[in-house]
Amino acid sequence: MGSATYKYNPSTVEDVYRDFKGRRAGMIKALTVDVEDFFKQCDPAKENLCLYGFPNQQWEVNFPAEEVPPELPEPALGINFARDGMQERDWLSLVALHSDSWLLAVAYYFGARFGFDKNDRKRLYGMINELPTIFETINGKRQHIKRSPVRNGNHIISNSKTNTKLHVDMVQPRYYSKMVQVQPKEDSEEEEEIDEHADALCGACGHNYATDEFWICCDICERWFHGKCVKITPAKAQHIKHYKCPSCSSGSKRSRIQ
Repeated sequence: MGSATYKYNPSTVEDVYRDFKGRRAGMIKALTVDVEDFFKQCDPAKENLCLYGFPNQQWEVNFPAEEVPPELPEPALGINFARDGMQERDWLSLVALHSDSWLLAVAYYFGARFGFDKNDRKRLYGMINELPTIFETINGKRQHIKRSPVRNGNHIISNSKTNTKLHVDMVQPRYYSKMVQVQPKEDSEEEEEIDEHADALCGACGHNYATDEFWICCDICERWFHGKCVKITPAKAQHIKHYKCPSCSSGSKRSRIQ
């Protein structure tokens, strides 16, 4: 699905917002769940490459469109050149910043093309602004990390649907023992905890913490993830002593190869 041939023309505020969300989801996937594949595709030996997100939540690394001017605003060129010249986390953050800028440019291009008035533009920006940026999603917010769900050591599991909490006891720094169950809290304490963590973000999809979903924390980058986003179930998590998210796992593999 080439960037120059994918045609999609949303014409209402709701259409543009859905377009924005789909492209954003695809780019977040490239920078988190599919980060190893994304890293490989961004070969510095190639010419200028761009990261594209599509409305169907897919992503693509490709050369920029050849036509001038292009059908849509183009993403930042040459993201591949800096890949090996900086720390991977910093490089991904840089790509995320440029991706955020591109998403806004595309959204407002559609707004201008279809004649959105002041109120439409304001409503569109308000809807977009309710979502965390890609940069915020892949890096996490420090306050969210400190207030993450059921914080009891680094490697945490939360599943409030059964009104229980599971965690790993810390025996010594960076080592953890078997899973243990914590007694349910009083209703008032449970509600307070839910409110406190309501704005935590998943490092893969960027969506907020929900009390009826299973979450797990990466012991390396300390970001939180929905279990379904990183394909970890509560049963599987009980046998993991030291959890690494896809991004940190792929980074470790590359460092051993180099």
